[in-house]
Amino acid sequence: MRYGNALRNAVGSPPTTPLIGIYDMYSASIAAQHYNGFFVSGFGFAASHYGLPDIGFIAWPDMLAFVDRLRLAFPEHHLLVDIDDGYVDAEVACHVVQRLERTGASGVILEDQRRPRRCGHADGKLILPLEEYLEKLQLVLSSRKDMVVVARTDATEESEILRRAAALAETEADVVLVDGVRSVEWIRKVRTVIGDKPLLFNQIAGGKSPRLSLSELTELGVDVAIYSTPCLFAAHGAIDGALSDLKTADGRLPDARKSGSIGVKGATELLEKNISRHHGILRPARV
Repeated sequence: MRYGNALRNAVGSPPTTPLIGIYDMYSASIAAQHYNGFFVSGFGFAASHYGLPDIGFIAWPDMLAFVDRLRLAFPEHHLLVDIDDGYVDAEVACHVVQRLERTGASGVILEDQRRPRRCGHADGKLILPLEEYLEKLQLVLSSRKDMVVVARTDATEESEILRRAAALAETEADVVLVDGVRSVEWIRKVRTVIGDKPLLFNQIAGGKSPRLSLSELTELGVDVAIYSTPCLFAAHGAIDGALSDLKTADGRLPDARKSGSIGVKGATELLEKNISRHHGILRPARV
């Protein structure tokens, strides 16, 4: 499998590698015009596919089907997939990892939360005993072939953050993530305690972590940054604004030619790329 090694090489080469959180095929189609790596966000997937918060509703067959569609449309993009806690059971986690790798996922993130789980930037998170998580992680690592595995801790108490980060760095996981890290100082502490193990940072609007540029993250020794929600939240704002304008205009649509907004032609041209990308050509839109 080449996808895991491609992501591993990107993560291992400066500067910080950005992976953009996408929540459906259309958001991925837009993101593909700007970035060559995606993060399949659990927050975005739960919101878009179920209309529910990120508290454990995702069924792994649904995630697998989504990744399969993504890989078909984006044969060269990095796909890092959020698998939460591995869907509770360690054997299920191993099965999902094997299926995702055969589907073409580049990597997965496995967290140490226990149910009921929460978004990594929410309050009230519960975590597994470290030994129990390490056992699950080791089974997942032994199940993958080439796939990148990110070991994630959701610990919030300072000494436990450092203890777990150090323990995760000692495993064969490719990358370590401390989710919800609250300051630049703590990024530096985690960077120190994990040694030369690659470090991932989660950028989420309105979350607990500081907003940092890629240049700043590179200086801090962060190897990869996931942007979980900019597409989802931008769509939220744009849809809300467009419908407010439509209501104000008594239901009259804006003239796309004058307003510069997207119309049928622009959308079709975007989606045509998901067909032609396989052939290395760009076909003109048929409208």
